[in-house]
Amino acid sequence: MELVTPSIGLVFWTTISFLLLLFILGKFAWKPIMKALDDRERSIEDALSAAEKAKEELSRLNNESEQLLKQARAERDQILKEAKELRDGMVADAKGLAQTEANKLIDKAKVEIDNQKNAALAEVKAQVATLSIEIAEKVLRNQLDDKSKQESLVADLLKEVKLG
Repeated sequence: MELVTPSIGLVFWTTISFLLLLFILGKFAWKPIMKALDDRERSIEDALSAAEKAKEELSRLNNESEQLLKQARAERDQILKEAKELRDGMVADAKGLAQTEANKLIDKAKVEIDNQKNAALAEVKAQVATLSIEIAEKVLRNQLDDKSKQESLVADLLKEVKLG
């Protein structure tokens, strides 16, 4: 039983050793350990708050980038719309100008065709007149060569002329 029940001296010296150990640990170990734990806890809290701030900043930046992206898309769409309107306007102007030029060329061609036609008609008339005169001249020469034909022609002309 002596092993189960310690003697008073043992309890006394064990208590003194324990208190001395507590004092030494409190003086040299507990304060630095507690300080290190507090510093570690503070650094963890700082890191968590920094992470939270970074998360909030990232969220804000994501929102800003989404807004900028939407704005850029809207600007791109507006620029494309303006470019399309400008292109359509230029095409319409070019078509109008081409139509006007085509109409001018057609009108000019019509005038030129009329001029050529009138010139051709005038030339044909001149040639017909020349041919008619030549034919009449040849016919008259044939008829006037013969004396009896001349008298017959004069008689026919006198018959046609009626004295009123």
